[in-house]
Parts: sequence; structure tokens; C-alpha cells
Amino acid sequence: MSLTTRRPGLLGAQKAAVLMLALGEEKASRLLARMHDDEVREVSAAMAQLNVVAADAVEDLCREFTAEMGQQGAIMGGWDATERMLLRSLPKERVAQIMEELRGPAGRTIWDKLGNVNEAVLANYLKNEYPQTVAVVLTRVKPEHAARVLALLPAGFGREVVMRMLKMESPQAEAVEGVERTLKAEFMSNLARTSRRDPHELMAEIFNNLDRGTEQRLMAALEEQSTESAGRIRALMFTFEDLRRLDAAGVQVLLRAVEKDRLAIAMKGASEAMREMFFRGMSERAARMLRDDIQALGPVRLRDVEEAQAGIVVLAKELAAQGEIRLAEAAAEEMVE
Repeated sequence: MSLTTRRPGLLGAQKAAVLMLALGEEKASRLLARMHDDEVREVSAAMAQLNVVAADAVEDLCREFTAEMGQQGAIMGGWDATERMLLRSLPKERVAQIMEELRGPAGRTIWDKLGNVNEAVLANYLKNEYPQTVAVVLTRVKPEHAARVLALLPAGFGREVVMRMLKMESPQAEAVEGVERTLKAEFMSNLARTSRRDPHELMAEIFNNLDRGTEQRLMAALEEQSTESAGRIRALMFTFEDLRRLDAAGVQVLLRAVEKDRLAIAMKGASEAMREMFFRGMSERAARMLRDDIQALGPVRLRDVEEAQAGIVVLAKELAAQGEIRLAEAAAEEMVE
């Protein structure tokens, strides 16, 4: 984006970006330190998109610094200049977060970036836009990606988008730029924020896959370091016992999907309440057969029981991701041995 020399053509964030770059890193960093996060993000986005800014445009915006700007002449924006300036006033982690939001998924242009966005995520956003806007977007991403997105749009809305695409001539540059601005401001920045995963969620998944002894040992050590983090991880963990929150229909769906041998081993180490929940989801004959299978197993290694239960939890999560069942969020509870 190249700025003209006329001040009325510049947006507020663009004016601020030019001023920041003109002032230099040290002075600009003091101003950035006093800004709200949203203001820093907006100005940073404008700086990152600047190319060469004509000297007369700089002078027009910074009349009181005409002499200084006359010596500097033109100034250059870009990703590196933006990042260096932010590092003068903000922590590295915050700068990395802002730059990630600005860049979004991998790609040089907004259309490249959209090509790396999951089709379900993109379709969920586009279904709330005007059909004409969606048509512009789908004509600029790769055909295979557009096809996957189109298949996920509501049927009636999808048909309207197809008709707009068929009737579309070359859209005016202003219209395309407007769509680009909207996507950058509303979609890509939000996507970058929401795609950053809470490390506690990741650790909860890791803990879910540990054997019980290792889990308890690590959790006890974490409790000593940070009771808050340990509590958050425990609240996010989903264990075999949490399956008791399934409704009757969900239990039946899970029972149809799980291997009978795995279920018998898992039930061997389950609480009586868990066993009864599964028995209620079966026919009387099937429940009787499962009881017999559990009895016939004899002693079973604790590790085998934990692996069987963990496998059923993974299966339940897969069914939930497919919309077959609904898993209620695990709650932080006291563990009773």
C-alpha cells in the first residue's frame, strides 16, 4: 500500500503509523507503551502494510518536524521495522502475539492465507456474510479449497453464492480491496487470537494419556509449584469416570462403537456406578453377557485396565467431534481413592 501526499486520503491508523516511523524507534516506543493493546494492534497493522511513504506526505503529517523529515526523506515500513519498534516497548511474548495476529496463517497475500485456513472454520465465518462477498472470496482461493468450503455452507445460501459466482464479471478493484480489508480486520486477526491454544489444554490432553501412577506423580509435583495451574489442568482433563455425564442416547452410541473385549477390561476397574450406567444402556441379555465376561477375566493388570479405559475415552472424543455424542465439560472435583 502506497500512501498519497494528500492527508484526507489517509486513515487514522495510517497517519499514526507514518508518524511512528517518522519519529524513530526510541520516541515511538514511548508512545506505543502508553497505548491500549487494540491501539497497538491497529497501528502495527498499518505500519506492517506500509511501503515507501513520500517525503511530502510525511511533511504534511508532521509539519512541526519538517526540518528533521527533510533530512530523512522517505521512510520504509514493513514487518521487520514494525517488529523492531514493538520490541522496544513490549515484552517478546506480546510482540510475537501481535505479529502472529498481523501475519495470520502462512501466505504472502490474504488469499494465500485463506487457502491455509481450515474449510470448516472459513465456511462458518462466510455463512454470515453477503452472498456477493462470499462469491468474491471463493473465486480467489484455489478451486479445491473453494469446493470444500461451498459444500459446508447452508444449502440455500450455497446456491445463492453459486449464482453470484456464475454472474460475476471482473469485480472492481475497490470492491476486492474492501473485502480484503474486512477479512484482515475481522477474520484473520480473530483467527490468530483463537488459534493460539491454551497450554493448560495441551497439558490436560497429555495428562489424559499418562498412566495413572505417572499422572498422580506429576500432578503432585505441579501442585507444589503452582496450585492454580494444577487446578486448571485437572478441570480440563476428561477421564473415564467423566463418561458418566453422557446421556442415555450417548451411552448407546458409545456402546455400539466400542470393542466388547476392551469394554470388559475397562469395566473390570470401573466403579459400580459406571458399570451400572453402561448396563442400563444395554439390553438385559447383553448386560448379563458383559457381567459374565467381566467375571471370566479374573485378575487383570491395572495397566491393561487403564489402557482400555483411555481407549474408550479417545473413542468418545472422536464420536463427539463427529457430532454423534455430546461430552459435558469435566469439572474440577475432589478425587476420592
